[in-house]
Amino acid sequence: MSKSWYAFIGSDPLDVLSYYRITIKHDCLCGTQICAIYATDNGMHPADPLSSNLQEYIKEALVTRMIQPAEPYNARKFVYLKH
Repeated sequence: MSKSWYAFIGSDPLDVLSYYRITIKHDCLCGTQICAIYATDNGMHPADPLSSNLQEYIKEALVTRMIQPAEPYNARKFVYLKH
């Protein structure tokens, strides 16, 4: 299945309805709040439910305040944050 970038619009970071698909490149990196996720495409919102891996990346990002996965360094990133 294809994936797309989805911007976080607030509320619950594990709820697909808290995200909307974006077609422009985000400029987020690290911070204290979720900015965008790279998730399975399902139109306006990501596929429900978010994969277990993506849910873990979101939780880890909120704890570490770093993009996820953090390692390996050159791995595809699925969660970006903002201040």
